[in-house]
Amino acid sequence: MLGPQAEFRQYGESRAWVSDHLPHFSQVVDEVSFLKAVHTDQFNHGPAQLFMHTGSPRLGRPSIGSWVTYGLGSENSNLPGFVVLTSGGKTPDAGKSVWGSGFLPSVYQGVQCRSKGDPVLYISDPEGIDRDLKKQTINAINEVNRQEYEAFHDPEIITRISQYEMAYKMQVAVPDVMNINDEPEYIHELYGTEPGQESFANNCLLARKLVEKGVRFVQLFDWGWDSHGTDKSTAINVGFRSKCQQIDRAMTALLMDLKQRGLLDETLVVWGGEFGRTPMQENRGNQEMPFLGRDHHTDAYTIWMAGGGVKRGGSYGETDEIGFEALSGKTSVHDVHATMLHLLGFDHERLTYEFQGRPFRLTDVAGEVVRPIIA
Repeated sequence: MLGPQAEFRQYGESRAWVSDHLPHFSQVVDEVSFLKAVHTDQFNHGPAQLFMHTGSPRLGRPSIGSWVTYGLGSENSNLPGFVVLTSGGKTPDAGKSVWGSGFLPSVYQGVQCRSKGDPVLYISDPEGIDRDLKKQTINAINEVNRQEYEAFHDPEIITRISQYEMAYKMQVAVPDVMNINDEPEYIHELYGTEPGQESFANNCLLARKLVEKGVRFVQLFDWGWDSHGTDKSTAINVGFRSKCQQIDRAMTALLMDLKQRGLLDETLVVWGGEFGRTPMQENRGNQEMPFLGRDHHTDAYTIWMAGGGVKRGGSYGETDEIGFEALSGKTSVHDVHATMLHLLGFDHERLTYEFQGRPFRLTDVAGEVVRPIIA
C-alpha cells in the first residue's frame, strides 16, 4: 500500500478535502461539485481517452464537443464552435479522435489552435495576396463546390463550403481572440500566464476569451499526468507535485474570472482524466522502485464540475477507506456524459444522429443524469 503523499485539510463551507498540492484551488471548492466514485472499464490510455471523450473505446464515434456543437450550433459566425487547446508538449494517446466528429459531418469536429506562434497554420495571407483576391478565390472554389453538391448531394461538400468561408472569417477573428498580450497585468497575475509560451495557464485564459466570444465548446488537454514512478518526472512525490503546481493557479483563476464576469452560471466547467490511480505503489519487475508511483485504476476516481447549473459545494459518491472501489454513488462515464448534456439543455436519450441504419447517441444505450449535483 502507498498512503497519501500530501497533506489534506478541509476547506470552505462545504468542508471539501483538498491536498496541499492545490493551495489556490482549495479557496474555490465551494464553487464546485465533486463526483467521488467515477468508474470506467478501460485501463489503457488510448481506449480510455476515447471512452471519456466519445462514449466508446473504439474509433469512429463523435466526440462530446462535436455532439454539443451539432446540437446547439454556435453563437459566433467568425470562429469555430468547438476549439481545442493542448499543453504539456504532447497530444493525447488516442490522437485527434478525442475531438473528432466521427460519423457526424466534419464541420462539427474540434479545431485545434496553438498557444505559441500562429494560432492556426496559414492564418496569414501569402505575400502578394490581398484579402480581396482571397475572397474572389474562395467564391470561385465554393461555386464549383455548389455545382458539385447539386449533382451529388454529398453533405461533406456543404462542409467544405462552410469551412472555406469560416477560414476566411477566421483570418480576422482568430489573431484577436488568441492574443493574450493585451490582457491587463492583474489578469496575467491571476492566471500565472506567460505570453508567447505554450502552457496550461495560457490556455485557461484563452478558454475564457473564447467563451466570451461565443465559442460553444472549448476543450483543454494537458499531458504529463501518467505518474507510474518510473523516473523523477513521473514520481508521485516529484513530477506529480510539479504538475499540480502547473495547473493549480490557472484552473482556479478560470473559475474566479468567469464568475467575476458573470459567465460562470452559464458556462459548464468539467475537470477530470480518463481513469484514476491505484492505492498501491506500482512495482515493475519485482524490484524495489527508486521512485514512488501508482498504476492505472478503473474502479474509482474523482472528477469535478462547476458553473452551468451545477450545485455549489456539492459532493456525490464515496469509496472504501483506501480508495479502491465505490461504496455509494457509483458513476459511469455514460452517467458523466448524460449529466453534462442535461446541464447544457439536452435529453441525452433524444440527442441522436442516424447512422448505419439506427439512431446513435453519445451515451449509447446507457447513462443516468447524476441529479444530486444539479442545483
